[in-house]
Amino acid sequence: MKKPLPEFKNEEEERQFWATHDSSDYLDWRQAKRVIFPNLKPSTKTISLRLPEFMLDEIRQLANKRDVPYQSLIKTFLRERIDQEYQRKVTE
Repeated sequence: MKKPLPEFKNEEEERQFWATHDSSDYLDWRQAKRVIFPNLKPSTKTISLRLPEFMLDEIRQLANKRDVPYQSLIKTFLRERIDQEYQRKVTE
């Protein structure tokens, strides 16, 4: 039997509550439904990154072969590597 959800006065009170309580005590996550928000874009931040010219040329060539913008390919490569690092830490 799940515990009843308390009433919160404001978001800060709710935030503090969830920081110290396990949601599985209050919600049956097996009944949760996946929701997709197709129009949401992750917030991005512009950075300046210096790369050797040959490396940028290689990235542009790879992006051209895949028919994607080179900046998108860089983000894909970074995401894949970050995921690999997290997986490596989990298995250690």
